[in-house]
Amino acid sequence: MVLDPHRWLELRRFRGLYESGAMSLREIAKETGLNRRTVTKYLSGEVPVAPPKRAANGQPRQRVVDGVAPLIDAMLRAEILLKGAVIHERLVAEYGFTGTYQRVKIYLQEARPRIAEELGISPGELAGLHRRFEVVPGAQAQVDWGDEGKILAHVGIPKVYSFHMTLSYSRDPFCCFTTSQDLGTFFECHRQAFAHFGGVPMSIVYDRTKTVVRRHVAPGEAVPLHPEAVAFAGHYDFDVDVLAAYRPQGKGRVERQVGIVRDHVLAGRAFSSIEEMNAASAWVPLRRAKVHGTHGEVIGLRAVRDHMALRPLPTTPYVVAQRHLRYVGKDCLVAFEANLYSVPARRVRPRQLVEIRATKSQVTLHSTTPDHQGETLLAAHPRAVGRGARVVDDKHWDGLPTGAGRRVTAGGDLPAPRRSDGSGPEAGLMTLLNRVAATQVEVGRRPLSVYDELTGTRPFTTHRTPKESS
Repeated sequence: MVLDPHRWLELRRFRGLYESGAMSLREIAKETGLNRRTVTKYLSGEVPVAPPKRAANGQPRQRVVDGVAPLIDAMLRAEILLKGAVIHERLVAEYGFTGTYQRVKIYLQEARPRIAEELGISPGELAGLHRRFEVVPGAQAQVDWGDEGKILAHVGIPKVYSFHMTLSYSRDPFCCFTTSQDLGTFFECHRQAFAHFGGVPMSIVYDRTKTVVRRHVAPGEAVPLHPEAVAFAGHYDFDVDVLAAYRPQGKGRVERQVGIVRDHVLAGRAFSSIEEMNAASAWVPLRRAKVHGTHGEVIGLRAVRDHMALRPLPTTPYVVAQRHLRYVGKDCLVAFEANLYSVPARRVRPRQLVEIRATKSQVTLHSTTPDHQGETLLAAHPRAVGRGARVVDDKHWDGLPTGAGRRVTAGGDLPAPRRSDGSGPEAGLMTLLNRVAATQVEVGRRPLSVYDELTGTRPFTTHRTPKESS
């Protein structure tokens, strides 16, 4: 029996699953609808691995991919795990290949094992594997974030995050919970971790988070670091180690720690505040008392050697401030992260541009130009938690109208008029009567010539009108 080429291609897809033991011949026969003996014949090596070719006029049929087969083989010799989509993309762009990606993919199923055998390696042995590394005490720590979701949504906090730092040699853990992943919060958590461990490791491993990396670059290029990350690392004297893209295995020790915290601290519990969640870190002594499955020692005992090798903390901490420019509203409030903070009304004007410097626990507002004393600080507030909060110092509104003089009436007794001399309502009434009397006084009317004669000046006109002569 000669298998139809289309059925053969369909059966060929199961060769890898059969060779790896993921599927049996019975399961493949059921999936393809073929007889089990046919499946055994074509997958057990009893027939050539190449698909049957149709013959026309005695000549073998030429496939489209055969014209670029040497190019594909050369690419595989340079990189055995090169993806089929990348190979097809390069063939189209550089060599004008007109075939489909599916044709390249089918060819790779045959070519990749053959080239790997020539090179003495097996792609199956390399896929999904990575090199294990070991470090000396105090040499390295790994950092990662965990997204804990809406665990405090019932108290108005939309999102909660967990910050993790793990010492690579001993697997000694540190964890704290925050409501933000911004720059100030990120490095404030570092300071807490250093205080917890009693020192600073020689290097810290990060993924390509925006608080460490300024922008993403192509593989093989130098990663530009965030200026604040460089300054912070220089102050605490550690090296920043950024992983390659899509390589979570490079910090698997802290990745494992994220899952442990969720299972042993958060699962099945309810919390009402961040402080309550941080207080639940009593699990750390329990974790440190366990024997680690990899290094086979008690984590806490091995951590003693780790802590002794850490670099000492500097005498003064480095406070990372997140900086932003914002406008002052007509209500003397400045918006930052969906919250409002007040500034002194006597020192600002509407639409004035001010600088916000935010740390994990504090927000300070500064003028962009110093005053006559060289000061720029306008106000300092505790940082709001969540969104929609107003943090206001009532003294900042001194001098603004309060609306206390506004009054209304629904009828009845009229309010007393204003007192000009403090003598009571009678004085106001007399003032009105005097005004009425003043309007009734008769005023004499004289021609202008009379005033000219009295003053001895020349009259404006020498001829009198008939009205004046009378």
